[in-house]
Amino acid sequence: MVGLTAVEVRNAKAGRHADGKGLYLLVKPSGAKSWVLRVQVGGRRRDYGLGSLDLVTLQEARDRALEYRKAAKSGLDPSLERKKAQRTIPTFEEAARRYHAAVRASWRNGKHADQWLSTLQAHVFPTLGSTHVHQIDAPMVQSVLLPIWLTLPETARRVRQRVGSVLDYAHGQGWRATETPRNAINSLMKRIKQPRRGGGFAAMPYAELPAFMGRLEKGSPTVGRLALQFLILTAARSGEVRGALWEEIDFDKAQWTIPAARMKAGEAHSVPLTPAAVEVLRQVREITTVRQGQPIFPGLKGQPLSDATLAKVLRVGGGGAYTVHGMRSAFRDWIAEQTTFPGDWAEAALAHTLPNKVEAAYKRTKFLDQRRKLMEAWADYLGGASNVLKLAS
Repeated sequence: MVGLTAVEVRNAKAGRHADGKGLYLLVKPSGAKSWVLRVQVGGRRRDYGLGSLDLVTLQEARDRALEYRKAAKSGLDPSLERKKAQRTIPTFEEAARRYHAAVRASWRNGKHADQWLSTLQAHVFPTLGSTHVHQIDAPMVQSVLLPIWLTLPETARRVRQRVGSVLDYAHGQGWRATETPRNAINSLMKRIKQPRRGGGFAAMPYAELPAFMGRLEKGSPTVGRLALQFLILTAARSGEVRGALWEEIDFDKAQWTIPAARMKAGEAHSVPLTPAAVEVLRQVREITTVRQGQPIFPGLKGQPLSDATLAKVLRVGGGGAYTVHGMRSAFRDWIAEQTTFPGDWAEAALAHTLPNKVEAAYKRTKFLDQRRKLMEAWADYLGGASNVLKLAS
């Protein structure tokens, strides 16, 4: 028997329409459409609702019907089995609270930890809190973002990022098949233009960075200019770059290893260096004195470069409305909106602590080669390859 077609489903009138093997599309006089499966359970014929057409597609209904038929053939109650399976998968709120509890200790700022959860309580839990994490898709996330996308753009960005962290965590725990559908979410939201961010803590939009880097490279190679270029190419924090020492650089491996004492999370962090980043270091060696224990980017009297110097370079280069720290946000936004690199690679590149300490230690090592691909793609983009969608491989 040939089942229903998408056109037949869309145009179906009031009544019961058979798709085959006990699956029916039920259309009420009001026009509301839902899926029903008729199957034998324990010698009795029973009907099971599989959801409305608004939420369950034809293919999803067929997949769910197959799942129910298998359970019934084994003598089990399909609806009870499905409820049991769902009980092992947490809701979004449950997953968010578990993630928050797991990473809270790694956040030194207690106020940030509180705000992280309160943002979800205010904007996400009322809508998605009771939804199981494996059921959440891009349109659901869009429904959360829409009410605040234009009026509270910074909050909307934080909500998008924090929802993504929870869904990525859920994927890592085996509760959902995929990571956050970032490309789909961004595709849904891209036509709804947010107002440009202002204020003292704004991040330069990644679309402006290739031109900005071009201006830095055309200027005379001062320590400040080179330090800012290196910071952007490595997506490192200002303090990590300003405090960098020559002995932390392994030119043979093209790798920068920052000791735990200088890292925000208190863990050593390795940064793969692209040819562009190595070229910056080569230029620094030409204009400074290289000594053991000497900062790579020295300021006055051989002391590390000041944060104010980097801010001045940014301002003079045409980025006066933005901040140095915002370059990390631009890097993260570029990954989310312009590439298909996994979220775990991005978080590792930014030295964000993963929830599970054992998993974190494993992944930080495992992702080094993968992050090299990521940083090379970033360097290519900054060098002007903005028309190429970078893919994970």
